[in-house]
Amino acid sequence: MITTKKLNPVLKALARADTIEDLKDACIELRDMLQIDHVSYYCFGPGDGLYGYATYSMEWKARYAQEQYMRIDPVLIGGSSRFQPFNWGDLDWTPKAARKFRVEAAVHGVGSQGYSVPVHGPKGQFALFSVNHSCEDAEWAAFTRKHQNSFILLSHFFNQKALEVVANVDEQPTKALSPRELDAMTLLARGLSRAEVAKDLDISEHTLRVYIESARSKLNAQNTTHAVARALSRGLIVA
Repeated sequence: MITTKKLNPVLKALARADTIEDLKDACIELRDMLQIDHVSYYCFGPGDGLYGYATYSMEWKARYAQEQYMRIDPVLIGGSSRFQPFNWGDLDWTPKAARKFRVEAAVHGVGSQGYSVPVHGPKGQFALFSVNHSCEDAEWAAFTRKHQNSFILLSHFFNQKALEVVANVDEQPTKALSPRELDAMTLLARGLSRAEVAKDLDISEHTLRVYIESARSKLNAQNTTHAVARALSRGLIVA
């Protein structure tokens, strides 16, 4: 189990967090302390979509969103129906789509081993805290056995902070989106890339970024994915 002294930098980073994006500091602190490839925390709430942070590359995050891999990701699908921590190797990777997804994830630096802790919260909220690394099976098994209790505690620390941040955000009123902001959110919800959206709307990517940031602010969302999910859930757009 990780000692309290070693966890202090992670807990301090969580204490400082005012937005979901601030969780990245805690993820990075934990990743570096454990000397592993990646740490992630993602939350899925009814109507509010996906939000959180992972130390994966921006290229992989963009690819994941563009290809809508949420629909086939065995870790996400497996975690949503589980209540106990699990190793990624115990999941079903036999479907063709899952095998292809795993190969592409590896190309983008996602390690061969993974361990996730599902957290089921109020009003259907579901979160997944994960650690990920490239190593042999025996080494990973020893690592997860050694730290599993710490990972369970950390999953709840991350989740509690996320719930606090989102609760504070939800208290703020939502402003109406402009027609252009609605157009941008609609096209993003349909899976178009930013370049494709800009071309479709006949505007520059810089102007599109202004619309997206304005919509994100009005929706009290933590990132673009969160903004699109909120716009959909509130009936502002139809994908």
